[in-house]
Amino acid sequence: MKSKQTMRIEEIDIPLFIKEKYNHFPTLTPIQNKAVEGGLLKEKSQLICAPTASGKTLVATMAISKALEKNRKALYIVPLKALANEKFKEYVSVLEGTSYKVTKAVGDIDSPSHYLGQYNIIVLTTEKLDSLLRHKVQWLHEVSCVVIDEIHLLNDPSRGPTLEIILTLLKSLINPQIVGLSATIGNPQELADWLEADLIKDDWRPVELKQGILLGKKVEFYSK
Repeated sequence: MKSKQTMRIEEIDIPLFIKEKYNHFPTLTPIQNKAVEGGLLKEKSQLICAPTASGKTLVATMAISKALEKNRKALYIVPLKALANEKFKEYVSVLEGTSYKVTKAVGDIDSPSHYLGQYNIIVLTTEKLDSLLRHKVQWLHEVSCVVIDEIHLLNDPSRGPTLEIILTLLKSLINPQIVGLSATIGNPQELADWLEADLIKDDWRPVELKQGILLGKKVEFYSK
């Protein structure tokens, strides 16, 4: 997908508090630009493939913000508790000064956790969401956006099967906008087709990646 003219965040149809939070990055990165042009803000499901630090989190946040505007909920699925803590803190900061609320659910206790229905954004681990789906939580129908961080872990023999079942159930039960995020996927188009999502990819990174060989104390870099 070829990107058109680079957009500025002030031009995007997203809530003002998101624009103000990210105003230190006034111009969209290439992957953000492509995502918006590809229909991210029109509830299109997308598989976002781009290097680390290329702006994938803002892509997710823009999709989540459109769910909030419609008084719907968003799920942010992560594979690890440490990543859940990181994303929870990030969204606490993003939502500061608004009426929206974020929580995290990473507990090992198998329960319906009814209190989660009070929140607008729920950051949770794959295992916790698996538990909630088995308990048939009542607020699930209020979810319109699901973000899956590190979605390439679908190929992981330990976590992959659970994540695959979860995504299959979510598509069947509520058919949400799905935004998958990853820096490394071996078969992106195949995964995008399975998700019924558009593949959005870009190789831009903020810092050039150099390759080289270390021999003793000397590194020799070479061009691609």
